[in-house]
Amino acid sequence: MNTTCMRAAALAVSTLIGANVCAQSNVSIYGVVDAAMAYTSNQGGNSNTYMRSGNLSASKIGFQGVEDLGGDLKALFLLENGFESDTGAQSSASSLFNRQAYVGLQSAAYGTVTAGRQYTPYYLLVGSLASSNVLTGATGAHPGDIDGLDTTVRISNSVTYSMPAWRGLQASAQYGFGEAADGNAVGSSFSAAVKYSASPAEFALGYLKLKNGQNGAGWSDKASGSFGISAINQGYASAESVQFIAASARYAMGKWMVGANASNVQYQAGSHSTFRDTAIFNTAGLIASYQWTPQWFLSAGYSDTFASRANGIADRGRYRQLSFEQNYALSKRTAIYLIEARQLARGQTLGRDGAIVDAVASVGDSQNGTPSSTGGQTVVMVGLKHSF
Repeated sequence: MNTTCMRAAALAVSTLIGANVCAQSNVSIYGVVDAAMAYTSNQGGNSNTYMRSGNLSASKIGFQGVEDLGGDLKALFLLENGFESDTGAQSSASSLFNRQAYVGLQSAAYGTVTAGRQYTPYYLLVGSLASSNVLTGATGAHPGDIDGLDTTVRISNSVTYSMPAWRGLQASAQYGFGEAADGNAVGSSFSAAVKYSASPAEFALGYLKLKNGQNGAGWSDKASGSFGISAINQGYASAESVQFIAASARYAMGKWMVGANASNVQYQAGSHSTFRDTAIFNTAGLIASYQWTPQWFLSAGYSDTFASRANGIADRGRYRQLSFEQNYALSKRTAIYLIEARQLARGQTLGRDGAIVDAVASVGDSQNGTPSSTGGQTVVMVGLKHSF
């Protein structure tokens, strides 16, 4: 065979191999850029008008891929980084893929196993039917995301198994390794959830337990998972463990959707905790949405969170929140939105140092670090979101 023929044959083989590789694996890049002008009536005693990233959806960029291994088996991975669209900075300076980073195997017959940094089954199945999924967590999550039904909770060093969907039923379980030298029970986590979909109704029930690491001052950064800390629960950050139980339901009828959700969160004291009695926060919520036109989407939600009488608190804290969203789709990928919320807080809770303090308002999970100095807080945001 002459040189020209050999080169032609090599090129043909190379092309066939390349085409085969492309057919067997698929890698894609996706993301969201979201920015808004925001107004908050009270942040530590003063009103504030400012630009904020990730309000309707978190600003992020991700890489995901699937490879066909033959038969019924596929390999998959996902890497997702959160960033601030107003500054360009990473959402977490210490973690490149702070949102998610996992690899796994998937079988249509036997289910999916993934390992790495992941969301919990509690969030993925129950949170998908709750308020933050309809209203956005910035102003629609339950106060301070007290029950972790928004994206606040992620578990590192975790393994998750999800069963194949069967007649509308989904179920998943996850264990997060604490990776402490004296045993994985320190700083470990466990979550399990089930979801049943029978159009037009959906129901979900979930459980999550986070264990603290060896840190008497607060929640250990060595634990496999953490949770949102705000003025509502900062006095309980030194808990030995936190337990979440939640249920949610939705019913769709034409352009309308209505839903309800309830949660119970327990902060359990240990020998190093700055409080002594188990603190309990119960939340009940209602949501509704209406697809007015193909472009206009409207939604609203109400939640009532109240704490138990414990740790010397007789006038228990109570947080009531009303949230709204108006979303206009310019295209399938781009939307202009307006979101509003008002929260009222009453009673008492524990402060960061364990002392009893008056409850203050902290709307959704956008104000976790900037609560009101009083029992009232209003937040209004107008923004633009583009997905790619």
